[in-house]
Amino acid sequence: MNSVPATDPTSDTAAVDGAAGRPTLDVWFDPACPWAWMTSRWVEEVEALRDVDVRWHVMSLSVLNEGRDLPEQYRRSMDEAWAPVRVIVAAAQEHGEKVIKPLYDAMGTRRHPGGRRDTAAIIAESLAEVGLPEELAAAGDTDAHDELLRASHAEGIAKVGEDVGTPVVAINGVGFFGPVVTPTPRGQDAANLFDGLNLMTQVPGFYELKRTRTQGPVFD
Repeated sequence: MNSVPATDPTSDTAAVDGAAGRPTLDVWFDPACPWAWMTSRWVEEVEALRDVDVRWHVMSLSVLNEGRDLPEQYRRSMDEAWAPVRVIVAAAQEHGEKVIKPLYDAMGTRRHPGGRRDTAAIIAESLAEVGLPEELAAAGDTDAHDELLRASHAEGIAKVGEDVGTPVVAINGVGFFGPVVTPTPRGQDAANLFDGLNLMTQVPGFYELKRTRTQGPVFD
C-alpha cells in the first residue's frame, strides 16, 4: 500500500525534515497484533510530547507467515487476520489515508482492551464509528486489495528484514521491529523512549537490543 501514504520515508523530503529537527515517524501495524496496539498507544503519547510527523501504514502477519509451518491454532488466527487489514486498505484507497488511524483505533479498541474476537461485528461497528460505508466490510472477504496490502507490507519489511514481525517503526527512514513494550509508556517515559530510539537510528550499523519477555500486553 505504497500509495497510503504515497510519500517515501526514505526520500530526500523525509531526510530534510529530520535534519531540520522534525522527525518523520512511520508506523507499520497489523490490527490483529496486540504488541502493535501497545506501540501505537505509545506513538500517540509521542505525538503529544514531541514535534513529529507520524504516518500510519498497514502490514500483515498473514502475509508474513505465508508458507510457514504453523501450529493449527495460530494458522486459524492468521486466516482470520486477513479481513481487518484488507478493510483498512480498501477504506484508505477509497477515502484517503486520513481514515487509517481512526479505523485502526476503532478496531483495536474492541479487539485488544475490549477482548473481542467477533471479527465481522468489529469491522461493521468500526466502519460505522468512523462514518465509513458499511459496504467496505465486503473487502475483508476478497483479495481485491491485496496488491496494495502486499506493497505496504513489503515497504515496512524492507526496512527490517524477514525475521521480525509487527510493529515496525521507522524514524527518518531508519526502521526497527518494535519497540515491544508493556504497559504503554506515558508522559515523560514515552518521550524518553522516543528520544532514545531516535538517537539509536542515527548510529550506523546498530541493529538490535533484546531481552526475553516476561509479561504479556497490559491494556489500559
